Amino acid sequence: MFLIFGLRTSVKRSGVVAMVCPHCGNHAAQVITRRSTRFSVFFVPLIPIRTRYVRQCSFCGAEYGISKDEARSLPVG
Repeated sequence: MFLIFGLRTSVKRSGVVAMVCPHCGNHAAQVITRRSTRFSVFFVPLIPIRTRYVRQCSFCGAEYGISKDEARSLPVG
C-alpha cells in the first residue's frame, strides 16, 4: 500500500493598499497576500502548519512579512 503525503502552500490575495514602500520610498500599491501551508495526505490538505501574511510593493517587488493584526487593520481597497 502506498501512502502519498506532503505539504501544499496556497496563496490568497487579500487586497491592495496604497502606501509608501520602506525599501524604495515610492508611494505605490502594496499587495497583501496570505500564504498558508498545510500537511496533505493523498492530495487532500488536512492540517494547517503555518500561515504568513506578506506585503509586496508593486513598484520594486520587495516583500515584507507582516502580522495578522496588521494585515486585518489595513484599509484594503
